[in-house]
Amino acid sequence: MSLPFDGAITEFFETGAPDDIRDKLRTADKDDILTPTYPHDERMSRKAYEREMDALQIELVKMQNWVSNTGARVTCVFEGRDAAGKGGTIKRFRENLNPRGAHVVALSKPTETEASEWYFQRYIRRLPAGGEIAFFDRSWYNRAVVEKVFDFCTTKQRQHFFVQVNPFEEMLVDEGIHVFKFWLNVCRAEQLRRILARERDPLKQWKLSWIDVEGLKKWDAYTDAIRETLDRSHTSHAPWTIVRSDDKKRARLNAIRTVLHGLDYTNKDPQNIGKIEKDICGGPDIWDA
Repeated sequence: MSLPFDGAITEFFETGAPDDIRDKLRTADKDDILTPTYPHDERMSRKAYEREMDALQIELVKMQNWVSNTGARVTCVFEGRDAAGKGGTIKRFRENLNPRGAHVVALSKPTETEASEWYFQRYIRRLPAGGEIAFFDRSWYNRAVVEKVFDFCTTKQRQHFFVQVNPFEEMLVDEGIHVFKFWLNVCRAEQLRRILARERDPLKQWKLSWIDVEGLKKWDAYTDAIRETLDRSHTSHAPWTIVRSDDKKRARLNAIRTVLHGLDYTNKDPQNIGKIEKDICGGPDIWDA
């Protein structure tokens, strides 16, 4: 089987990854949690996960009915480390929702026209109308992190972004849009394990890009850019929710709970939603725990 990028990910694992990361992956069992500080040693069982997820899916349908009937607007922004589970989490949010009112925004490289516009302009066009939910699979925060790490923007452009992003989000909230910002995080070993799995799976190779391959070498640069971004854009009107995604099941459940607890929708059942695990899903203080 041919590997994407001529096997560059496997080559990084064999010759470029830190020794401790390589050793950890070689000795770990499939269900082991690789982050020493994660509050669980093993992944959540499928039976328990499906039981809790089924209850949350019912609440999500109630929530969307409320959004549709009241004309509410909900925006969920998903950012995070490569392979942290953004797409999979969004998929579970939308699993039983009416796709006409719950759409995913996953933008590619700006066109020549978009590159000449105000930076936020192409994202504004994708914000939800009344009765809609928009899930941003990466967002305007590309400028703060990915563009910084790969020198796709100038220092001046990035600083200008930070000047504008908090007032921009404050305007969204003032306009009545419910804004949820999620940062999904995994440890370096878990990220590499997932990206290696994608490289070897013909059904998931499409998820890989040159950015993912080169990004493996830029862990520390990403860390610095993420830390600064969270420090400068975590506000009372649009706070960041950090989701420790070393266990995808727990990450998905807690992200969904965060949105459901954050909206006052009709026939809401707090018991069905359950409690958020604050040591897995909380503020910026847990992002690099």
